[in-house]
Amino acid sequence: MNKTKIIFFGTPEFAATCLESLLNDSDFEITAIVTQPDKPAGRNQEITFSPVKQIAVEKNIQVFQPETLKDNSEIITQLKDLEADLFVVVAYGSIIPQTILDIPRSGVINVHPSLLPKYRGASPIQSALLNGEKETGITIMLVDSKMDHGPILVQKEIELTGEETNDLLHESIAKDSTDLLNQTIKDYLSGKIKPYEQDHNQATFCKTINKSEAKIDWSNTAQEIKQKVYAFYPWPGTWTMWNNKRIKIFPPVEILEKEKTASAEAMAVKAGEAFMSDKKLVISCGQNSLIIYKLQIEGKKEMLAEEFVRGYKNFIGSVLD
Repeated sequence: MNKTKIIFFGTPEFAATCLESLLNDSDFEITAIVTQPDKPAGRNQEITFSPVKQIAVEKNIQVFQPETLKDNSEIITQLKDLEADLFVVVAYGSIIPQTILDIPRSGVINVHPSLLPKYRGASPIQSALLNGEKETGITIMLVDSKMDHGPILVQKEIELTGEETNDLLHESIAKDSTDLLNQTIKDYLSGKIKPYEQDHNQATFCKTINKSEAKIDWSNTAQEIKQKVYAFYPWPGTWTMWNNKRIKIFPPVEILEKEKTASAEAMAVKAGEAFMSDKKLVISCGQNSLIIYKLQIEGKKEMLAEEFVRGYKNFIGSVLD
């Protein structure tokens, strides 16, 4: 039996996990990889390969890194010449125009980390955590010219406990996607599964996350703030201000209900005020409070809360902005 010739589009670690799985399947041949251009990263802003490109280089697979796919006659010609059976797209980072979607003989398959039509867009995992969803999932679908709009091939539900952080949930969903993707490709090409239309009336959308959104508003409930801390870890990282310095708050955090607070004075604190309860650092919120275990003040290393309080004795009783 001939191998299915695939061109893979993807960029971050999530995509790299799926790519590795396809490479390890003897039924597939990855003939080329399309990924975003190399970008500066880290404190020294050194030019860095994407995780997907790193695999391509290690495996000696042809790599394309166009600045744009739109109206790019050169990349269209290059992709056509490879005569792929299928394109697979996982977190590529750009909308793929119809002129490129029309190239492979069996279409274009995408892995999206939500239960479409919910959370179309750039931040489905963060958005599910931010909104306190009880479940999320994986959708494997055919790609059309609209964002996350194409017919569904298969879906898998994933229950959420409320203790997942963005990075760990990304990793977990990527691993769950691998076998599902490989088998779905085979079943689709053999005619065992048929695509079905999404209910577009139920569609919801999520946007690209920016750093300003990660600022904590202490007038929100402790539950809402906890969801933000977990959804935005490790990037962009939730933060607050104290004495004109930025302080990052790290997971885990724990909700402390007001009636369970150890000290009577803590019942009257303002939203954003830091206090101690049962020898733990607590910050009051619009409803209930958050126990903080790890934080980092601007210019210093990450600290355990007890170490931070010892070093900054005037922190307790102050109100964070």
